[in-house]
Amino acid sequence: MYASFREFYPFYLAEHSNRLCRRMHFIGSTLVLLTLAWLIVGQRWGWWWLLPTFGYGCAWIGHFLFEKNRPATFRHPLYSLAGDWMMYAQMLRGKISF
Repeated sequence: MYASFREFYPFYLAEHSNRLCRRMHFIGSTLVLLTLAWLIVGQRWGWWWLLPTFGYGCAWIGHFLFEKNRPATFRHPLYSLAGDWMMYAQMLRGKISF
């Protein structure tokens, strides 16, 4: 078990060494943000189920097809969620390659 997110994040990045897996995460997170905006602006309250479908769906495709490992969210759900958004931000800033 990890004592902190700081301790967990290097493990999280190692679980995402495949570029195509990272791209699937990026696509999923972008779809989550776009869908969230669409839900709020359009007041489409019945469509909230799309958020985890896009986010986890894309990420899990990346893990099972490209990374060939089990998503960290199964073992560390909260740290994994934080890691996904941290990795997304670092990809946007060019600190992690697509």
